[in-house]
Amino acid sequence: MTHGNGREAADSEMRWNGWGDPARAKDLPLAVRTLLPLLLGRIRRPAAGVELAAVALAESALDDADIAAFAAIVGAQHVTTAHDARVRHSGGRSTPDLLRLREHEQTAPDGVVRPASHEEVSASLRVAVERGIAVIPFGGGTSVVGALDPERGDHRAVVSLDLRRLRGVLSVDGVSGEAVIAAGTTGPDAEAELAHHGYELGHYPQSFRYATIGGFAAARSSGQNSAGNGRFDTMVTGIRVATPTGDLALGRSPGSAAGPDLVRVFLGSEGVFGVITEVRVRVHPIPRDRVFESWTFPDFSSGVDALRRVAQGGGGPTVIRLSDEAETAVSLAQVGRIGKALAKGASAVTVYEGDGIAERRERTSALLRAAGGTSAGQGASEEWLTGRFDGPYLRDSLLDAGVFCETLETATVWSNLTALKAAVESALRDGLSAEGARVHVMCHVSHVYPTGASLYFTVLAGIRADPLPIWARVKARTNDAIIAAGGTISHHHAVGRDHAPWLEREIGTTGVRILRAIKRELDPTGILNPGALIPVERTH
Repeated sequence: MTHGNGREAADSEMRWNGWGDPARAKDLPLAVRTLLPLLLGRIRRPAAGVELAAVALAESALDDADIAAFAAIVGAQHVTTAHDARVRHSGGRSTPDLLRLREHEQTAPDGVVRPASHEEVSASLRVAVERGIAVIPFGGGTSVVGALDPERGDHRAVVSLDLRRLRGVLSVDGVSGEAVIAAGTTGPDAEAELAHHGYELGHYPQSFRYATIGGFAAARSSGQNSAGNGRFDTMVTGIRVATPTGDLALGRSPGSAAGPDLVRVFLGSEGVFGVITEVRVRVHPIPRDRVFESWTFPDFSSGVDALRRVAQGGGGPTVIRLSDEAETAVSLAQVGRIGKALAKGASAVTVYEGDGIAERRERTSALLRAAGGTSAGQGASEEWLTGRFDGPYLRDSLLDAGVFCETLETATVWSNLTALKAAVESALRDGLSAEGARVHVMCHVSHVYPTGASLYFTVLAGIRADPLPIWARVKARTNDAIIAAGGTISHHHAVGRDHAPWLEREIGTTGVRILRAIKRELDPTGILNPGALIPVERTH
């Protein structure tokens, strides 16, 4: 089968109060509507949200001199305080973000600035420092951890620095297998341009259609092809960054002992140290072939053992994912297989791309069978690939129907994986039950390593009261459980503002002091993304 998925044109502007292209929005499948009352009881449909034009915003705090100063750099047409633009830059796409967007009053940035080059970004940061204005770097707007909240901190105003005019593949070095890509380039646009040269990056997170190259780097993204292509941070070989105190161009050679690797300082920095403007990445020739195979397991535990064997054996599939019993049942219900959905068992999808597929598939299949797996043909894996970027549209439909739906993720070593899963599920179930809500928790393993794997949870709940404060309490309880059980506070969603209070428990007080020291050196006035990533310093 010819490889083709991924190299598609970028979608239109994202729906202002939901996910993605409004034209792609879909109703809940009948089978899912039938299953929901069984899982969650009677659900009350919420009131319709407000129209974009009816959203109430505070008056912009930018004065004419502020606007003129930014306009002198990027052009007057690329600085705006227009109502619609401010609303569209008021946050990311977590469930709490979307629920807030359904309310009448919103907190929004005071304006939007759209630079078109590294030099314009650097100059815009200097203006922001001089005029006491906070800056929130903005790529595709897909953050789900509060990294795009228009927080001004101690500054008199805040602007969203929209980087989507910094776009395009700037160079391709086919001999070395590298490409330089502007930070505001979306995943589809990057793949389409690389394809003209016969290459692909092969990084496909669920946010692929909208997220940007700079966002992938700033959040340490992990794509669905990670088993074969690796995480995004392993693809990065160089980076260009603008900071309030100077610019950096890092990554001179493929290997170096010239001190600590400063490229890694900015991978996962979420715009608090500087603004990433260009990323140099490894690319590889477009795979010619793709082969699918689906698997079933008696239970999640045997499936985990199977994935561990494959990850430690090496040379396996490009994609390997395992859904637990609860997620398997809902996935089957989505395609109308209610009878099978009521059966027990876990399921996995595998996708092979590139060279040596037959040998890799044979080796992997032997390991999966030895762990209790049964081949189920290719249909389920093909269905997954076809709809792999559409999950957030289903979340919108669930929210419209009154079902609270949110995701969270973590990771740990193989020996701790089932214990961590149990701890997270218990925290979610107990927390929501204490709030009077019926809950259904699903989980899958989507990224594997020789020493461990990630766990990705989806939560469905029938919350009758205001869900925002309830979820804040439950999420805090769950974050506590993740840290206590030895998991990471984030495997690939990043830290943002939502997870910042837990970061010190993961990296220690010395680790936080290091981050604060870097922040003071590169951003001494603290204009960049106040409150994101680094825990707020306590006063005694």
